[in-house]
Amino acid sequence: MDTSDKMDTENENTQDKTVLVQIKSENGDVVGDFLDLPRTITSKQLQLICNALLQKEEQTSYAFFVNEREITSTLDNVLDIEKLNTEQVIDIIYQEQAVFKVRPVTRCTSSLPGHSEPVLSTQFSPDSLKLASGSGDCTLRLWDIQTQTPLHTCSGHIRSVLCIAWSPDSKYVVSGCENGTIMSWNPTTGKRIAPVMTGHKKWITALAWEPYHLNPTCRRFASSGKDGNIRIWDVVLGHCLRVLSSHTQSITCIKWGGSGLIYSSSQDRSIKVWRAEDGVLCRTLQDHGHWVNTLALNTDYAMRTAVIDFLGKGTCKFFTLFDRNNPFSSSFFYFFVETDPMKIATTKYNEVIERTGCELLVSGSDDWSLRLWTPEKEKKSIATMTGHQKLINCVQFSPDARLIASASFDKSIKLWDGKTGQFLATLRGHVQSVYMIAWSCDSRLLVSGSADSTLKVWDMKEKKLMFDLPGHADEVYAVDWSPDGQKVVSGGKDKLLRLWQH
Repeated sequence: MDTSDKMDTENENTQDKTVLVQIKSENGDVVGDFLDLPRTITSKQLQLICNALLQKEEQTSYAFFVNEREITSTLDNVLDIEKLNTEQVIDIIYQEQAVFKVRPVTRCTSSLPGHSEPVLSTQFSPDSLKLASGSGDCTLRLWDIQTQTPLHTCSGHIRSVLCIAWSPDSKYVVSGCENGTIMSWNPTTGKRIAPVMTGHKKWITALAWEPYHLNPTCRRFASSGKDGNIRIWDVVLGHCLRVLSSHTQSITCIKWGGSGLIYSSSQDRSIKVWRAEDGVLCRTLQDHGHWVNTLALNTDYAMRTAVIDFLGKGTCKFFTLFDRNNPFSSSFFYFFVETDPMKIATTKYNEVIERTGCELLVSGSDDWSLRLWTPEKEKKSIATMTGHQKLINCVQFSPDARLIASASFDKSIKLWDGKTGQFLATLRGHVQSVYMIAWSCDSRLLVSGSADSTLKVWDMKEKKLMFDLPGHADEVYAVDWSPDGQKVVSGGKDKLLRLWQH
């Protein structure tokens, strides 16, 4: 028998064999009865079966896993054939995917000059209509995304603008500088809202807004400084409402969680959990052996886009209380729907919590490791994630909270399971340190910016490089993917902002 005959015989044998399977949700809920399925069944065929069992009116997209291995082609490819027996029941876990699909960015559509020093921070507004950038030239600049033109240059800082943050309703943007001052701006007029906010004795390291579902007025935000203090501010009055002091060295990152807790990481090797309402220090997390550089919550995306809901193919509804008299003023991507924004924000947050059980926090450190925490409940981390060979500079949960991506000075990006912290893959391609990463809103793509002057787009299903995006003349410091999935912005040492689209 020649080789081709043997292969035909093996294929026939595989097609004749079936396995007993049980389809379950990622939370362990059983769907339907046991099924006797051929080992050659494909992921597309499993989609049809799953939709039928769940009695979905529309065809929902799912990913399927066996023993944490995704079924990308056929069931047979993920089975351990040698250990398989006829009485064994195979659990197939399904995960619901985003109903829309974001196109990967492939080209630079605009180069936005204006800054006279390196761009240090950049961020899209939650409604994806505007862009803010902070620079070493002491200015905050605001840009119109639809026309890709400058709107306002916000002057007043006397040192480099190190960080910026948009309010969840896109009504305010705040900026913090190297001089320790904070300014609040109206993005429509470019005018300062309140007096200069002073109090920090050293430069501002991070800014974080109170989540919309906790306070829809969107007036409170927190700042952290090199002085080791956190301050909570009223953006309209410009008043400091509370000072949180306990860290002994510079704070590197802060997050305002959806349960009313503020999380802060520091060079004193600790993470502290504060109750925002009264400033009480709830607990200190101390598993890291060196500086803690970066934090991310599994609810970050849900809170960032609290009043935005996406519908198939990237179209979205924009819920706002401020455009009632002019519902068509935004752009053709958005339209006003008469509904309760507070309910939308609460539902989005609760959906993540229901899927994961609680709000999870991940931290990255100079000790080359990441830690996964349940900070509302425990002082000890639930997972230690090792493998990077240099410090970890940036960490982000995917919008669906199922994956964690970490960027390191070791030139690599690593992917981890968002619930367990289990290592999944290493993405290699950059030839110098990776500074920042950003997810597409459907969690299928990741973009990274590096000291090698390039951006790279990564395919999360195949866990590989999709597109290399050269164009910057020097190191790329800041990257963000617009919440509507349409554009990526990057800025860096060459003093330019670049917009990328498909």
